Amino acid sequence: MLLSKSRFLSWRPQEYVRSLARLFSDAKCDARRDLAECTKRAKFEICQLNPCMRDPCKPEPNIVIVGAGMAGLSAAHRLVQCGFQNFTVLEATDRPGGRIHSCWLGDVVTEMGATWIEGGSVANPVFNLAAQEGLLKAPLVRPDPSRGLFCTSDGRAIDMSVSIMAYHTFRQIEQQAAALFTLGCGRTHGTLLNFMAVRIQQELHNFPEEQRYDAARVMYGMTNCVRCRCGDDLSLVSANQFGSYIDIPGGNIRVPLGYVGVLAPLLRDLPSNCVRYCKPISIIRWGAANDACPRAVVKCCDGEEFPADYVIVTVSLGVLKHQHSKLFCPGLPAEKVEAINRLGYGHVNKIFLEYARPFWVWKEGCIKLAWSAEELADRCDWVKGVAHVEELPNSQHVLCAWVCGREAADMEFCSDEEVVESLTTILRRFTGDPTLPYPANVLRSKWCMDQYFAGAYSYMAMDSTVGHQCDLANPLPGTCESMPPILLFAGEATIPGHYSTVHGARLSGIREAERIIRLTKRYNGPPRKSSVKS
Repeated sequence: MLLSKSRFLSWRPQEYVRSLARLFSDAKCDARRDLAECTKRAKFEICQLNPCMRDPCKPEPNIVIVGAGMAGLSAAHRLVQCGFQNFTVLEATDRPGGRIHSCWLGDVVTEMGATWIEGGSVANPVFNLAAQEGLLKAPLVRPDPSRGLFCTSDGRAIDMSVSIMAYHTFRQIEQQAAALFTLGCGRTHGTLLNFMAVRIQQELHNFPEEQRYDAARVMYGMTNCVRCRCGDDLSLVSANQFGSYIDIPGGNIRVPLGYVGVLAPLLRDLPSNCVRYCKPISIIRWGAANDACPRAVVKCCDGEEFPADYVIVTVSLGVLKHQHSKLFCPGLPAEKVEAINRLGYGHVNKIFLEYARPFWVWKEGCIKLAWSAEELADRCDWVKGVAHVEELPNSQHVLCAWVCGREAADMEFCSDEEVVESLTTILRRFTGDPTLPYPANVLRSKWCMDQYFAGAYSYMAMDSTVGHQCDLANPLPGTCESMPPILLFAGEATIPGHYSTVHGARLSGIREAERIIRLTKRYNGPPRKSSVKS
């Protein structure tokens, strides 16, 4: 079967961001002029009101930010807010956003990467960013994860009363797993897979015998959904560290016009041409031994070099795992390398299917695959990594299949035709309807193959601890060294409690910008390599 590509709407996120910036800049133009005039008349007073502001009479350090994802842009934006202008953002790809990547398919915006604002409340900095930009409209729609139909591989829908009871039982098991982190009784509970499997078997005895078969399928099928949260096999996930993730209240919120819209206010306020696209880096030389050389030099693959007093590194943990030995000269210290190796980095992809004539009722289109434990144990096909197939909220024609773990990586090697054939076979098998149509179009992410990401997001692996996240975040040289920091590390993997999230990436970027702001105040400008910390 050949797929028609003519209905794809080619769309570049940076153009969308620019259009958003133009849309909002017109409305704020007068206010900006007033603010600029006010700043000129009362510069001293404004500096007093904003204690982070750099002293304009002091020299400014030279800063290079590697990566224009949420961490890099948040760092750059925070520097601008505090009066810094002398920085360059080097982005390897031709677009901003990193793992935020919104695209059009048919009648809807699809999120190839980040999907939700995880924690729809003022306690989430990305929620606040989206709200200030007017991207969220009341009433906020929060998906109900308990909705949807659980279907078995023998083409049968599980009775709603059984599936609801099994669903809530599994959620209790999840909460018990999360509580292991705070209990901290010194006992090791092994892998998350083993912990959940034991608890599922224990809880099945509370179901009537005639319901246990279906209840088991619901709960084991839901372990696949947990795999999507981690991005890897649960046999590799630490049960003890599973609860180190901090849930922000407010549920999951989608940005209706595309997650990429949250980048607009960050990009809009940056100095002109400070973001350089298609500039992958080949090496970062740092820690020069004499004052005649820059503290660091970032060399791009095209040969162009950027000297720097500080370098904020925001590349993904996947890139660090694959390239850290070639990326830094001198190499990273042992504790940093250990953190990179021990922290888990998962794989998640999404496959969007557009249908000319949908076979589901709008707002009732979520199909959850109730795999059995035996089926999940036999991982011979990438479709075993499909947790569920859901409809997109603002579309009546598009379904999205989530694929996680090593199956997500295997899927990327298949052709579009093979992917469509496999997914259609699975949908027909689980619904019991052999007449379900093929989609008219398919769009899918390929984060594992992408050398600039090498996967989706971090998780707490069996040998991971929160200490490793802190080690990954620590600057180089460290705080105990005589030389001021040169390399600063940001990104979702560097922030305990908020790893794997966009708001975690934003918080980490702001954290490193604040570090530079403090250092600039301490040294009254750029630090000298011979400076000794007080």
